Amino acid sequence: MSLIALGVTGGIGAYKAVEVVRGLQKRGHEVVAVMTHSATRFVGAVTFQAITRRHVITDQFEGGMNADIEHIALASTIDLLLIAPATANVIGKLANGIADDFLTTLYTATRAPLLIAPAMNTQMFAHEAVRKNLDTLAARGARFVEPGEGYLACGWIGKGRLAEPDDIVAAVEAILRPEGPLRGQRVLVAAGPTYEDVDPVRYIGNRSSGRMGYAIAAEAARRGASVTLVSGPASLELPAVREIVKVRGAGEMHQAVTSRAGEMDVVVMAAAVADYTPVDRAPQKVAKDGETLTLVLRKTADILGELGQRRLATGRGPLLVGFAAETEDVVAHAAAKRERKHADLIVANDVSRSDAGFEVDTNASPSSACRARKRCRCNPRRASPPRSSIASSACSPRARSRRKWTAISSPNISASPPSLASRASAATPRGEPAPNPRRAPPRSDPGQTWVRP
Repeated sequence: MSLIALGVTGGIGAYKAVEVVRGLQKRGHEVVAVMTHSATRFVGAVTFQAITRRHVITDQFEGGMNADIEHIALASTIDLLLIAPATANVIGKLANGIADDFLTTLYTATRAPLLIAPAMNTQMFAHEAVRKNLDTLAARGARFVEPGEGYLACGWIGKGRLAEPDDIVAAVEAILRPEGPLRGQRVLVAAGPTYEDVDPVRYIGNRSSGRMGYAIAAEAARRGASVTLVSGPASLELPAVREIVKVRGAGEMHQAVTSRAGEMDVVVMAAAVADYTPVDRAPQKVAKDGETLTLVLRKTADILGELGQRRLATGRGPLLVGFAAETEDVVAHAAAKRERKHADLIVANDVSRSDAGFEVDTNASPSSACRARKRCRCNPRRASPPRSSIASSACSPRARSRRKWTAISSPNISASPPSLASRASAATPRGEPAPNPRRAPPRSDPGQTWVRP
């Protein structure tokens, strides 16, 4: 049983929030309602009080309440902050850190997951300011329930009405009670490249897009794992995972991964971390002067190797999965890397191929895995990873079809802002059907080879 704070804001869809409470209660959750002043003009607070059997919070400075303590106490006890409906006004406040009522103050104080069910006029939903605010919240790890489309209270036909209560409840369940073979497992995935700054304009980077790591993170979450994604610079749809940590350089990646690895069951190092970084970063742009330019580089920390050594020394630690980008002798180099870094599994990418490796939607990856406990010097506590583990499932045909389409088990929840596409035009009351860009792309031929030493 979880405690859910339901934020109700001032939209016509507020009446649906009553049914959302009922649905959550039927699934064993406790709900405390937090209403904005505008919300009380659509539905009375007494309605939510009668259903939740809890005091309904409507005012930050309510008489008899120590508001300075109340929002902190609630923030530390809730398992999820659900805002349904979420108006454009409240979305803007959350995105810009404005805490001028109890609900927005609660958001800034809690570390619980945030689930937003937007509801507004279709023109408002398409406005550039609203889209920017949704992008900001998505970058912070907020998740969204797609709004419905059809006849709106304003008379328009389009996208923007509050999702149906059953869909919102299903999205909550997908976050709080993920089902699957990895349920209860804590998985950390490092993805994307790192950028090593030379000066304020230039950096040393690589061609990694982050697609592999994002697909693994999404698949792990779909299978029920509690996933932390540590991502370098990437321009991809964010997967719906428990925590997203954005980093830029190898040093930030090292700190983010090593500080969390001890709490994990599995660490998947799919990131293309730079091997070298400039010794000194120029404070100003380096002028184009002279025929040559000399950069002094130093070696970066070996994250996977450090985790392997730590586990070897202590006899405990997460299962370790690494990746090797190779252009020749792929399997041999991958096997040597696994031994050298004391990893359980290495997935080798042949980046010399035009249809695999960097910046493509498909991949073909042989693996080198530690199979026998008696020969395993990686982890004395456990044998090799089973075929159902996230390491092997990440390169399955199903995972590969999700490289661009990533979501968790509920089809209506996403970690990216709700799309603008609707069956009706947002510019006129009625329009021609438009294709839905959120539909998953067709599956491609697997083409994987699994190599056992």
